[in-house]
Amino acid sequence: MKDLESLSASQAAKAIAKRELKALDLLLSCLDRIGQRESVVKAWVSLGKENALAKAKSLDKGAIKGLLHGLPIGVKDLFDTYDLPTAYGSPIYAQHYPSTDAVSVALMRQAGGIILGKTVTTEFASFKSGPTSNPHDERRTPGGSSSGSAAAVADFMIPLATGSQTAGSIIRPASFCGIVGFKPSFGKVSVAGVKSLAPSLDTLGCFGRTVEDVALGIAAMSGDHALALVDDLHNKPRIAICKTNDWSLASKETAGALALARFAAESIAKGKVNEIVFPETFANLQETQTRIMLSEMSRSLAFEHEHFTKKMSGQISEQIAEGTQINYSQYADDLLHSKSAQGYIAELFSNQLDLIIASSAIGEAPFLKNGTGDPVFCRAWTMLGLPCINLNVATGPNGLPVGVQLIAGLGRDRFLLSAAKAFALALPDPVLRDQASG
Repeated sequence: MKDLESLSASQAAKAIAKRELKALDLLLSCLDRIGQRESVVKAWVSLGKENALAKAKSLDKGAIKGLLHGLPIGVKDLFDTYDLPTAYGSPIYAQHYPSTDAVSVALMRQAGGIILGKTVTTEFASFKSGPTSNPHDERRTPGGSSSGSAAAVADFMIPLATGSQTAGSIIRPASFCGIVGFKPSFGKVSVAGVKSLAPSLDTLGCFGRTVEDVALGIAAMSGDHALALVDDLHNKPRIAICKTNDWSLASKETAGALALARFAAESIAKGKVNEIVFPETFANLQETQTRIMLSEMSRSLAFEHEHFTKKMSGQISEQIAEGTQINYSQYADDLLHSKSAQGYIAELFSNQLDLIIASSAIGEAPFLKNGTGDPVFCRAWTMLGLPCINLNVATGPNGLPVGVQLIAGLGRDRFLLSAAKAFALALPDPVLRDQASG
């Protein structure tokens, strides 16, 4: 068996279930990797090493507990954990110990997952960069706000980690780090016990190294265990490419990645893969999403801003101030615009399309000093509540990964996973095909 820390979550879960691999050995391998690399990557806020070791030993002695039996898991430090501190990326909560787990964390434990530690998030899952670096180039960002989770999975510290997305905080880091990131349909995973930023947008998901990995993760996090089995794609889907109205921002490597994705999609599609252009009413969806996010954010963080302003960064304070300037009438109009767009996209997926392929990010991961990257190519899809999955399809001029996202209709998470697996297997690079189930 290859180096244990490099096993995908699905490979490790199968080996543990067959008693070909001990949970303790996998955990020790991951801890060894963390010991070697954490000083460079800085993916972790805290580690519960002793509890994790005790849990692994216990799981090795008992019956197989569930889908995640024996898998070490990183939890974004936005999710409450009863046995580890939860700071939400802010010094305000530096000594905060919740009394309960977030629902999704409790379900992962129930499925046999070993919560190894808390991964770095940006301040309240907003845009202020944390200390984490990109495993492919320590001078560059892994993306935000799920920075630690994406970096830890990409660097083989853990096979699976949780994330959340309000604008582009799963898809963008997955693209920058060259891994699979899955943001399921809005509401698929309970947000109870996770610090809210914008309730109309906040969506929980996870990171893995294969499509089967993230299927396993969301199956456990949501309680929809049928999701763990990724079926083969039996019928050819109707696929379109969407560049969105902000395409002028795309780099050459992003344009190239989307062209390559179109080529790969042709082999699994029903008919030709054409470009879809949305109506004029969709032109400002990104701005609508931004206003909704800022408006809700100003209320979600009202307590912290009122009582602990000096412990908040200038960056987030400016965003809160901007959000308070958006009057409620504008916010209500934006929500109506969002609902109207959701209705249009639902009809589109019902009558014309099964799958959309779009860019995940503007380009390769930017330098750390320039922030966590622009989520512009993710904003609209998040606001529409659609399930999205990032797959790595190309390499940019600096040797860094460039991904695309596959998007399906609301509630069609299981189909999206099947389509993503088929798409990965259609990629020309045999190494990239391993994203299916390698």
